[in-house]
Amino acid sequence: METIERYNHLNTYYKNKFGERTLKICIDAGFTCPNRDGTLSNSGCIFCSEKGSGELIKYSSQHIENQVKNFLNSYRGMRANKFIVYFQNFTNTYDTIENLKKKYDSALIDNRIVGISVATRPDCISEDIAKLLSSYLDKYNVSVELGLQTSNDNIGKIINRCYLSSQFTKAVEILRKYNIEVIAHMMIGLPTETSDDIKNTVTFINKHNIQGLKIHSTYVVKNTVLADMYLNKKYEPITLEYYLDSLAYVITHIRKDLIIHRISGDAPKDLLVAPEWNLHKKWILNGFEKLLKEKDLWQGKYYFKY
Repeated sequence: METIERYNHLNTYYKNKFGERTLKICIDAGFTCPNRDGTLSNSGCIFCSEKGSGELIKYSSQHIENQVKNFLNSYRGMRANKFIVYFQNFTNTYDTIENLKKKYDSALIDNRIVGISVATRPDCISEDIAKLLSSYLDKYNVSVELGLQTSNDNIGKIINRCYLSSQFTKAVEILRKYNIEVIAHMMIGLPTETSDDIKNTVTFINKHNIQGLKIHSTYVVKNTVLADMYLNKKYEPITLEYYLDSLAYVITHIRKDLIIHRISGDAPKDLLVAPEWNLHKKWILNGFEKLLKEKDLWQGKYYFKY
């Protein structure tokens, strides 16, 4: 019996778009971030790990081309015939146009690669960067992941995001002008966040011409400002139950057309401080599916009702 999908799963989207299973090749391209190099701040966002969430990239110390080759020759690489190169950690548009092109080109070395996805900050998108990315559209699917986390600029200050939600709006406008797909990042459980903040962020996202959404809980990793806040009892992580309920709100109130790229984030086991449940991805995925089924919920069920 075929399982009913109650929200738009990324794997299904890729199968429909590319005709078969398509995997991401995570790339560490050696970028930094204006929130790290002193341009805006030296400390980064309070939750960001030392490697900019790139700890799980297996071949990060190698040249970009070798990272791709090693993945394609690995066990995971044998499990699909089509791939998307994903420039993952730190700010992957934060460089000169010339250097960006060199880095992007160095990953596009195999005819099995069908797409390029670039994770970045809204304040690091410009017309020139959008033009460069759009130059790949004739051969590849091109998408940009923009960190939003929250639409509340006061929480943005607390997490040291160092950009305004209005800059997210501007970045989306530029990228969509060049027909580049946009995926927004949303985090649940940020310091001082209320249920109203979650609702407002969903409303904010719905107003934008984006194509995908990544959602995950706020977790605490070692050597971060958030870890210090947690240890000093200035921050308390949310419970799994709260996260699943909040996730259900997001999914049922978000637009029906958005592709949900993920509903959980993976912290490296050796770096996670709290909450412990973050290590159990199946608790999140299975618990969420159970919740949706029991309450008969699906993506966009209440989209027109608020």
